[in-house]
Amino acid sequence: MRTIRKIHNAESRPIADLKTVSPLPSQSLEMLDPFLFLNHHGPQVYKSENNGLPFGPHPHRGIETVTFILDGDISHKDSGGHENIISSGGIQWMTAGKGLIHSETSSEDFKKNGGRLEILQLWLNLPSALKMIESKYLGLQSEEIPTLLFNDEKIKVKLIAGSLGTKKAAFETVTPIQINLINFSSSGEFFLRIPKSNTLLFYVIKGKLNVNGAIVNTTQLAEFNDDGEELYIYAETDSVLLFGHAKPFNEPVVAHGPFVMNTEKEIREAYEDFRTGKFGMM
Repeated sequence: MRTIRKIHNAESRPIADLKTVSPLPSQSLEMLDPFLFLNHHGPQVYKSENNGLPFGPHPHRGIETVTFILDGDISHKDSGGHENIISSGGIQWMTAGKGLIHSETSSEDFKKNGGRLEILQLWLNLPSALKMIESKYLGLQSEEIPTLLFNDEKIKVKLIAGSLGTKKAAFETVTPIQINLINFSSSGEFFLRIPKSNTLLFYVIKGKLNVNGAIVNTTQLAEFNDDGEELYIYAETDSVLLFGHAKPFNEPVVAHGPFVMNTEKEIREAYEDFRTGKFGMM
């Protein structure tokens, strides 16, 4: 069974009136190649006549962003011409590639009426050979994402990327990667076998999970060694887990603001291309 190297607590990093914790990166963990960044916004309740999410137009290059709308909604718009509103349970997958500008704000309805809000955003690295691919975006509502049931329906696995058994996930990806949101009812058990060479992403959104004999609580991230293939997860309480795995790229990572490349020169080029309008307009 794969052992845990360390359990990391997410760090509080509020953004204006938006409650935010960040498990990745943190003071104790820089990255989990190819998983670069994870922000957990909420859970919180917005009053009526609110300003909504504060993420106005901003650029990206060299990465993919995966946004999980657990509660509330997101109004997405980007310089590639994509525009939609994704509601609770939906997922957005954006391949920034060579560069684009996007905004992630709240719908007019949410800003008028308020409500509960909880959102995760995950940044995935792209390998050097794919850093400059064409940008693309897909947003799917909850009902468009396959969910599989296990252990007498105590385990509900939302298949976001990759596959499970013969079932393919909702999103086709440019690199091999597995990403799931897993809901556990208390006392639910789940067994997984993951290649030792793959990096694991294991973040408890809420609840209390026992994985291979170690307890991981709400807003904690488990960092694993590469010494085994088997995971046994037992739910001590009703829980929600963000789970993923992928082979590391083992390439240099140079990150500056919204750009993640392999060299400082490429970062400078990204800023220059953004300033000269090569990311498009919104």
